[in-house]
Amino acid sequence: MNWDIIIWLGLMIVFLIVEASCPIHLVSIWFAVGSLVAAVAAMLGAEIWLQITLFVIVAAGLLACLWPLTKKFLNPKVTATNVDSVIGSRGLVTDAIDNLSASGQVKLGAMVWTARSSSGEPIPVGAKVQVDRIEGVKVFVSLCPVAAESK
Repeated sequence: MNWDIIIWLGLMIVFLIVEASCPIHLVSIWFAVGSLVAAVAAMLGAEIWLQITLFVIVAAGLLACLWPLTKKFLNPKVTATNVDSVIGSRGLVTDAIDNLSASGQVKLGAMVWTARSSSGEPIPVGAKVQVDRIEGVKVFVSLCPVAAESK
């Protein structure tokens, strides 16, 4: 009996069991197909180095070509929330922002948010700021660049 064939078919079965037991689909199917190709090569009398090369090329090729498609079709669509729309928006400082004293507020549209400075520098009341990121219920802001005066 040719042990190469048995090993490749055994690996294929292991990869298929792993695939069936994972809650996230298409985790090891690439390797199962690679094992099948290597087993066929072993049945045709290919040397072990060629079997291993075919396994690696087929598994890596399938993974590289099909993984982006599987992520697109199998993963649920991420729906942007209202909070996501705040990032990049501009607002006005209503309470001076000072990270050391953990104080500061900005008004973004009709909402008032607790704010911190992204750079750590204090920002005075009345300054125009832009939201860089959100952490929990705080927005991290930076001063808006001064617009060049029109000539």
